[in-house]
Amino acid sequence: MTTRRIKRTTTSVPTLEGAGVHLNRAFGNMAVLLLDPFLLLDDFRSASPADYQKGFPWHPHRGIETITYVLRGDVAHGDSLGNQGDIGCGDVQWMTAGRGIIHQEMPTGDHDGKLEGFQLWANLPAADKMISPRYRDIKAGQIPTLKLDTGVEIKIIRGEVGGLNGPVIDVMIEPEYLDVTVPANGVFSHPTPENHNVFAYVHAGQGRFDEVTHDLLGNQSLVLDFLYAVRKHQPGAGSAPGWPAKLWHMSSAALPAEKPGPECRKLSATCRQKRYSCLGGLLGPMVQLPQKNGSSI
Repeated sequence: MTTRRIKRTTTSVPTLEGAGVHLNRAFGNMAVLLLDPFLLLDDFRSASPADYQKGFPWHPHRGIETITYVLRGDVAHGDSLGNQGDIGCGDVQWMTAGRGIIHQEMPTGDHDGKLEGFQLWANLPAADKMISPRYRDIKAGQIPTLKLDTGVEIKIIRGEVGGLNGPVIDVMIEPEYLDVTVPANGVFSHPTPENHNVFAYVHAGQGRFDEVTHDLLGNQSLVLDFLYAVRKHQPGAGSAPGWPAKLWHMSSAALPAEKPGPECRKLSATCRQKRYSCLGGLLGPMVQLPQKNGSSI
């Protein structure tokens, strides 16, 4: 089995999104050509409510899936189909927008005012872009954790490791999605399908991903590895001496002849409001989300 070599590393970039949420974007826009079928990865974490409390008011999605993973705090969710809920600490929401949905996501911090989580966008195959919208709400207790003799801990959200399967099934792009903690001086190695594009995102600590250069990659580092590089793949991630590392591992096969659609366009505030009004008539009414104090958003 061949070990795939790093092709590119980057760090996330501060970005303002929604109604004024400060977050860090690991990739988006032109990077989607390198990470097909993944379109965007946002890292939202802050100890200051002013950075996130304005949230993500009503906005549409179509033809993609959004995967939200919350590590601290809570994200209240509501949509044009009348669904409401909360994504709490350790929970995952896997939303398939399909033919179209309007929703809003309003974060609140934990008892210390801290919020931490990620949102990943994935493209849908052309044949599935107009399916009915749907959700998979996965609670933290449903996500299995595999503890290896080496001290490595792996939360399996989607895919299979060591005979354990993640709870997310029946998704269109057949990805792997792992949350991995590597102890100091530890090593993590995981074989993936040879036709998968692969990336890892470090969200705590630092580690090495290349046996040749031994470069240390720290918090908010994105490590890319491309489909055409090798025939078989066994990525390895090792933490630095004295520095445990937490990272995401994500992979999936590229989609045939797919290009980013309207999700990747930027709309002015006026055009956005007109689009919501039009889509609202097609996709259903917009509901009000109750806040923690009982008022509505």
